[in-house]
Amino acid sequence: MLPQLLMFGAIILVFYFFMIRPQQKKVSDQKKFREELTKGMSVVTIGGMHGKLIAIDDDTVTLEVDKGVRLTFDKTSVSMEATMKVQKPS
Repeated sequence: MLPQLLMFGAIILVFYFFMIRPQQKKVSDQKKFREELTKGMSVVTIGGMHGKLIAIDDDTVTLEVDKGVRLTFDKTSVSMEATMKVQKPS
């Protein structure tokens, strides 16, 4: 009986350290990133829209995606900071 309980406990620990804990860390990192958003940052939304942050409110952000084109998104839709890759002409 004891070995079965130990095996069950080991399985629970494996699930916690390999599935639950990393997901919690990812969620907390995303929350921290969204709290540190500043005007002028280039970001990417969850849907793949690239833009520059123009305005930041409590729940929304406004992105400038093209000259004069501004879109308002929910703050939770900002996925990551955009990195601009400059390609050299061939």
